Amino acid sequence: MDTWKIREIKAEDNQQVKHLIQSVLVEMGVPKVGTAYEDKALDDMTAEYDGDRKTYFIVEENNKVIGGAGIAALKGTEEPICELQKMYFLPEARGRGIGTKMINTCMDFGRQHSFEKCYIETLPYMESARKLYHKSGFETVEKPVGDTGHYNCTVYMLRNL
Repeated sequence: MDTWKIREIKAEDNQQVKHLIQSVLVEMGVPKVGTAYEDKALDDMTAEYDGDRKTYFIVEENNKVIGGAGIAALKGTEEPICELQKMYFLPEARGRGIGTKMINTCMDFGRQHSFEKCYIETLPYMESARKLYHKSGFETVEKPVGDTGHYNCTVYMLRNL
């Protein structure tokens, strides 16, 4: 039986989520500029994802946030494309099928909110993440779609919902 669950973020999760995202980015050697590390949204993820057609899911185990991912309309395009955002997991969450379940949860949310495609940006050296995205139906595309503001993320991926 799984000891973890996926649920929508609550205000009391904000600091844990910010710490989780920034610590994983540091662990992976990600630049602190031009990536999610410097996003102002990290200060209040509950407020950032409060609204129509967007949400942030967290993975909770033993009252600890061990992962998370957001889904929202992709900025900078009129097309019905959502973006998988800020998907990160602590080491203890990896290799347990949680990432696949999280992607499926986010894709279901996207379909329920009339998005037709989902987009994600990542980094070339985040190999495990790229493998997971490919396994989940994402395909690499040549150039960025929309405007995420993450100019240091150079791998662009898209999938149909």
